Amino acid sequence: MLLLCAAVVLGANEPKLPSMPAAVSSNAVASLKNGLELFSLMGVGPQKAWDDITNQVYIMHLASGKWSEGRPVPGVAGRLGASAAGVKGVIILLGGYVVDGQGGEMTVADVNLYSPFDRRWYSGKEIPVPVDSAVVGVFRDRYVYLIGGRSNKRLVNNVQVYDAEKDSWSQATPLPGTPVFGHAGGLADDTIVYVDGAMRSTTSGPLYVASAECWLGKIDHKDATKMEWSKLPAHPGPAHFGIAAGEKEHKVLFSGGTASPHNFKGIGYDGQPAEASTMTFAYDLHAGRWETISENTPDPRMDSRGILSTPLGPVIMGGMAKNQAVTARVTLLPKK
Repeated sequence: MLLLCAAVVLGANEPKLPSMPAAVSSNAVASLKNGLELFSLMGVGPQKAWDDITNQVYIMHLASGKWSEGRPVPGVAGRLGASAAGVKGVIILLGGYVVDGQGGEMTVADVNLYSPFDRRWYSGKEIPVPVDSAVVGVFRDRYVYLIGGRSNKRLVNNVQVYDAEKDSWSQATPLPGTPVFGHAGGLADDTIVYVDGAMRSTTSGPLYVASAECWLGKIDHKDATKMEWSKLPAHPGPAHFGIAAGEKEHKVLFSGGTASPHNFKGIGYDGQPAEASTMTFAYDLHAGRWETISENTPDPRMDSRGILSTPLGPVIMGGMAKNQAVTARVTLLPKK
């Protein structure tokens, strides 16, 4: 299959994946079929206005290198900062926030399940504590973890677990650190790693500042709601907000983001435009240490909601590139 992908998708020498049908940022992303089907759901377009937020679904079929459109997410408005995961052949879309014409934002509790087989959406049980800009991870192809995030204007330390088999929710061991949103992380093996994000400022100035905390959570094999949390040393580079993250084998990967927390338009809470970091790094769960992948990642991004693992390597779809430009580009991350 990898050879087939290479023959169809790659150029003569350099890997290159076709851009999405439209440019979007703060889009939820997920994959199915071991990374052969990639999904981008909702997000905001190049105008970065409330009426440029879409409920569109785009699907890349990696074997053919072609995009198709899925059935749009139900509802009258698209969402930003939602989380998505592929479980048992279905895409599960969770939370996020909607924006009105006056600039107001509201976090939603929606859980939507998309079946690519019959192109239908189904409703799941709503999130007990609605969140946006949270970290998501999947355990045993059944349990979906929503880690921290923002619930309207309140930052929460909840770890909420959705049982995809029973369509039910439970609360896991809460986060021990400072509540944050816009943090980044993933779940590999039986372990969650998350870093950074935005916390409320304790001084005068911007409402939110970057957090430098890094945490590791070990899931109990007998009880998916029990976790043992431990603090990790600082990762390579400074603290960031809106990093893309995902899993690859026994590592959790991180790329991009910005040094300053910002809104969906790319403007920091300090009023200054934010710029994407070129840093890509990983936490190796087997070795128990951080490693730098690249300090000069080409085409860096912010507000790409995740890194997807594919047979061709880790992939980032959409987000904001240089000068806060919303992009449709699909990028393979560099190897170490």
